Amino acid sequence: MGVRGRVAVITGGASGIGLAAVKRFAHEGAKVVIADYNEEAGREAEKTVRETGGEAVFFPVDVSNRESVDRMVGSVLEKYGQIDILINNAGITQDAMLHKMTTEQWERVLAINLSGVFHCTQAVVRHMRERGYGRIINTSSVVGKFGNVGQTNYAATKAGVIGMTQTWAKELGRTGITVNAVAPGFIRTPMTAKMPEKILSMMAEKVNVGRLGEPEDVAYAYLFLASDEASYVNGIVLSVDGGLSL
Repeated sequence: MGVRGRVAVITGGASGIGLAAVKRFAHEGAKVVIADYNEEAGREAEKTVRETGGEAVFFPVDVSNRESVDRMVGSVLEKYGQIDILINNAGITQDAMLHKMTTEQWERVLAINLSGVFHCTQAVVRHMRERGYGRIINTSSVVGKFGNVGQTNYAATKAGVIGMTQTWAKELGRTGITVNAVAPGFIRTPMTAKMPEKILSMMAEKVNVGRLGEPEDVAYAYLFLASDEASYVNGIVLSVDGGLSL
């Protein structure tokens, strides 16, 4: 895929799907920026990639804080002089039924999953417009399309990500920037690893291909949408869910 030599910023890149994407993009020859709140995990991810011959650098960031985002983007531009790819992968869950969800749970998930996507994209888009090139990939979810019990806050953010993706695709398409979203289904991540095996088996039974997804499955979707080969793909929501949403 055509990402060799490109500078790719991947938020939430220190673990789970983000880490799988970091490794895949580095393997394909991209210069990868691991943008994450967890400094210890970020440094470890940087070390792992470099030991395998890839190029990666960790920059700390709190995507919910605009000043932190601006510092990260400024540091990346100072180091590389360009940002070609932005993958808004960072996200959290704080689940509760509607009648039990606290204002703090609502606002924290929105701050990271929705406002974080806005902050990061707005911070890089002026630079991308000036260069006439950019690939922006936003991480939504099957939950953003169909909802899920106990995830009012998460579902709202992931539906909002789809709306922003489609709006930005219309605004930026003529400037050489494509904007797309990926909607993962049930993926094995550190979050799902905490769930009982019985629940994971029940989840897998709902998927048409008969298994949970792996972080690498989503990373390959990111890779395609970020590549030169996807230059005519704009404004889509690519489901990576094993057919769960059929």
